[in-house]
Amino acid sequence: MVRPLTLTGLETLLTMRFEEGFLSLRDLPKPSLFKDMDRATERIVDAIKNREKITIIGDYDVDGVTSTTLMKLFFDEIGYPIEWIIPNRFKDGYGLSANIIPRIIGTDLALTVDNGISAVYAAQLCKEEGIDLIITDHHLLAPEVPEAYAIINQKQETCTFPYKDVCGAQIAWYLIASLKNALEIKIDMMAYMELVSIAIIADMMPLQHINRAMVLAGIKALNQSKRPAIRAFLEHSQKEMITSEDIGFFLAPLLNSAGRMEDASFAVDFLTSTNIYDARVRLERLIEFNTLRKATEHDITQKAITQVEQDDKVAIVVGEAWHEGVVGIVAARVARACEKPCIILTQSEEGLLKGSGRSFGECDLFAIVDGARMHLEKFGGHQAAIGLSLKEESLETFKMEVERNFKEGAYVKELFDPDIVGNLHFSAISFELTSLMKKYEPYGQGNATPKFVSSNVEILQADTMGKEGEHIRFSFAQDGVVMQGVKFKTREVFETGTKVDIVYTVTENHFRGRVTLQLMVDKIVT
Repeated sequence: MVRPLTLTGLETLLTMRFEEGFLSLRDLPKPSLFKDMDRATERIVDAIKNREKITIIGDYDVDGVTSTTLMKLFFDEIGYPIEWIIPNRFKDGYGLSANIIPRIIGTDLALTVDNGISAVYAAQLCKEEGIDLIITDHHLLAPEVPEAYAIINQKQETCTFPYKDVCGAQIAWYLIASLKNALEIKIDMMAYMELVSIAIIADMMPLQHINRAMVLAGIKALNQSKRPAIRAFLEHSQKEMITSEDIGFFLAPLLNSAGRMEDASFAVDFLTSTNIYDARVRLERLIEFNTLRKATEHDITQKAITQVEQDDKVAIVVGEAWHEGVVGIVAARVARACEKPCIILTQSEEGLLKGSGRSFGECDLFAIVDGARMHLEKFGGHQAAIGLSLKEESLETFKMEVERNFKEGAYVKELFDPDIVGNLHFSAISFELTSLMKKYEPYGQGNATPKFVSSNVEILQADTMGKEGEHIRFSFAQDGVVMQGVKFKTREVFETGTKVDIVYTVTENHFRGRVTLQLMVDKIVT
């Protein structure tokens, strides 16, 4: 039974999400609280003074792309030439690997961003080549940690940085702040914060504590940005302002699509565009990648769902020649559709099964798979998302081990959606409600948009919309109060006159200067 909800009750529930209250940039901890931050800073300063060759090694997701971009922009701003590499997903694999080493021979100082914490062998090769290695990463540590000159990772036991859930771009930003202080130079850290906000949202960091403060400041900076890439994105999307939803649903997938479909360097080139003409051309390329990504992802998702074994606690699906670049998104789609953790694997050119996994609910997929690490060739990630590879002959044993680990973890499938905050009567849906909700934005990971339930609602109208009729526009009525609603991506059929319970979020719909309230329908229970 979902409790009735008042505006006062909603405000209390939302306030409870923020144990420390609303933090601001004044509350940001000092860079030196990161283990090895001062050591890394001193080494980079020495490299600059001695004109050493510095190479940045990034990652092909949005966090890795923005982290690489941040470091490139910083060194450009201080006029120091560097090399940068983002490994190609298909040719090089993830992060700092043995495949990358031949390309960085002659480098004096290698600096990873958003990767490197699992690069034990590659770190040894760097040492043999006389390359000093600084690792900046935010992912969980493996049992064996690479040997490096410095490791900046907030998940190290001896690290005193107070927040464990930060992304690679935040660590890169902190490193820039530390270098700025050490070099005693004036640079505008807010110009870098706008890119950090993109990474925090795209990498699904909890939008609480300093993350919320950095996202709010970053979005404000984005909306005042003169950066050609941001101006081109606004121009293309025909928007005057960028919101956290625009980042999560539109900008981040565009940036991600380059690394998924071809090479993430295209996304760095876009973000570092120095004029609007280059930015427009590079944005068009990303749009092409994203269009192809959507079609490929949809096709593989449909195939994968048919292969899920209903009795398996963790869905593990193997496809032949499935596109490596989209298996992570497919895993997320299948996990949501089947309401269980999912791992999608495909045959790689090296003859291994390679893929990604996504969790569902409160389940810790990293811990479950970590217990089967002995069957894997490569493994990394965090609680909600993993990457892995294994030999085909290890697959069945791996599956059995994962099932055993899941059962031992005693994970219980949540029958109740934790994002539902209460039962709301249509008469309580007002602009006062949406104004209250705006106080707690941005919503996302760790601060989910409040969902409401309304019971005994009559469907007055249900019309399909969209190019292929893939969405439905509703008119609902409850005790004489009528509300408009939309349900996206559904082929369900609803009879008018039917009484139902609906789960939804409330939004303001701005159209031709008129603002109306609209229900974004999540689920309809007949």
